[in-house]
Amino acid sequence: MSDETTARLALPLLQPGQAQKELTHNEALALIDIAVQPIVEAIGLTVPPTAPLPGQCWIVGSAPTGAWTGQSGALAGWTAGGWRFVAPTEGMSAWSSADQCLARYRTGHWEIGIARANRLIIAGAQSVGPPQPAIAVPSGGSVVDVIARQTISEIITVLQQHGLIFGVA
Repeated sequence: MSDETTARLALPLLQPGQAQKELTHNEALALIDIAVQPIVEAIGLTVPPTAPLPGQCWIVGSAPTGAWTGQSGALAGWTAGGWRFVAPTEGMSAWSSADQCLARYRTGHWEIGIARANRLIIAGAQSVGPPQPAIAVPSGGSVVDVIARQTISEIITVLQQHGLIFGVA
């Protein structure tokens, strides 16, 4: 098989005049099957399962042994031809069946269940947005009622800006 691969997922490429192109093509398809929309059984295993089923995948732990030696952090998928590995790339996501959430490869490791966003929109309405300035703590004053009303108004304004309340009665 040729050493030529794709830039991102290191999938094997066919070469002009290559004999047995189907081997390279089938290997690329097996790796794509693991890498595209991956669903993993678990994250962080270091010992390969003893009876995996074709199509099952795992994210290899930090100190793998056996057939997974040297594949730390990789997606390990069992195929009819044995284990296949896909090295993660920055931003790659996988659904973890064990954790029932997404895992994302970020800054050299897998983060499980962490959602990163600038804002959250639910049913077309912003629910959470960027942080707003802190509300000043009331202090001093001779009429407590005026200060309390001002503070409550500031709280309501911030809640409205975050989409947590929609209007005031």
